[in-house]
Amino acid sequence: MNYTNDMKNRVKRIEGQVRGILKMMEGNSECKELIMQLSASRSALDRTIGLIVGSNLADCVREFDDTQESEKYINEAVDLLIKSR
Repeated sequence: MNYTNDMKNRVKRIEGQVRGILKMMEGNSECKELIMQLSASRSALDRTIGLIVGSNLADCVREFDDTQESEKYINEAVDLLIKSR
C-alpha cells in the first residue's frame, strides 16, 4: 500500500500531541486538561485508522473484479475497524 503524505502528516501531528501530553504529565498539569488531550489524540488515531483502512479497501476492490474476492477484502476491512475500537 502507498501511504500518502496526508497519512504520514497525520501521524506526525499525533506524535507531537503525544509528546505534548508527556510534557503535561511531567509538568503536573490538571487531570481535565490531560484527559482532553489524550481524547483528542485517540480521536486523531481513530480517524487515521479509518483513512488508511478506507484507502486500502478502495485499492483492493478496484484490483479485483471478482465479487467474492472483493467481498473478502471488504469483510477484512470491517474486521480491522472493529478490532481498532
